[in-house]
Amino acid sequence: MIKNDLFLRALKGETVERPPVWMMRQAGRYLPEFMEIKAKYDFFTRCQTPELASEITVQPIRRYGMDAAILFSDILVIPQAMNIEVQMKPNFGPYLPNPIRSQKDVDNVIVPDVKDALDYVYQAIKATKEKLNDEIPLIGFAGSPWTILCYCVQGQGSKNFDKAKEFCFTNPIAAHGLLQKITDTTIAYLKEKVKAGCNAVQVFDSWGGMLSPVDYQEFSWQYIQQIIDALKDDAPVIAFGKGCWFALDTMAKSGASALGVDWTCSARNARYLTGGNITLQGNFDPTRLFSPPAEIKKMVTQMINDFGKDKYIVNLGHGILPNIPLDHAKAFIDAVKEYQSPS
Repeated sequence: MIKNDLFLRALKGETVERPPVWMMRQAGRYLPEFMEIKAKYDFFTRCQTPELASEITVQPIRRYGMDAAILFSDILVIPQAMNIEVQMKPNFGPYLPNPIRSQKDVDNVIVPDVKDALDYVYQAIKATKEKLNDEIPLIGFAGSPWTILCYCVQGQGSKNFDKAKEFCFTNPIAAHGLLQKITDTTIAYLKEKVKAGCNAVQVFDSWGGMLSPVDYQEFSWQYIQQIIDALKDDAPVIAFGKGCWFALDTMAKSGASALGVDWTCSARNARYLTGGNITLQGNFDPTRLFSPPAEIKKMVTQMINDFGKDKYIVNLGHGILPNIPLDHAKAFIDAVKEYQSPS
């Protein structure tokens, strides 16, 4: 049994004494102990070495005591396993030297045996579970099929993913073929993650907000729905679409246990759009962690009051930034732990 099950209870919609808290990207780049590991090992070595990935996963827990850990990994391990070369270039980000631009390229993409191709991830989960010793739950994650397609077609990060969108709109058959291959791989991958010990999974649709509401349903949401349908009986699923407030009503009917919300959507609107019955997660602007610690604490308390303490998981509206001062991150976590409902 997990000793601190606040996060899992919030996912079930149970009444809690305070909401749970964790931060997207909490395992990593803002921590000095992470930077020491980073100085010695390149990015994918860190992902592919279970001892390193598990150590990085538990570093923020030791320092701040969040209510859930999220496995240190990357969404791009999926295309790597699918026979698509992915490099992580320092000061540049992901780079795919052979982007997918045609039906022939899609035909060359494989749906791998995830047990074999991604075994290092499951070993990292097992090593992390040992370190966590049932103190708190562990979250596994994957990128949404659309978000993965964005990198596979664009070949790198982008402000607008114009080449990815052009590919979908001019070659929809090939695009849907690729999206389905990514979806099938992701479902198998997340199922293995749960078997290895993850207590919940999150699907990150980081670039969903690049699409119009109609295109979002066609090129992103229908594939996330397949993932939720396949996983929801195995573990709670959190769906997070950045910039996708327009789809919150659809997402609320999906069978997901919780929905992530970014900072452009108020608590009131998020509750209204989702019908008020589903657990919500978010939505502190990560850049707001530069505010003075006393101000952060006030804002976090206000945020909890706005969402309500139940059916709510405190988080950022996207990943923590690399240059956030350590005591500011601590102020964010402590504000939640010290929270008391207004009488």
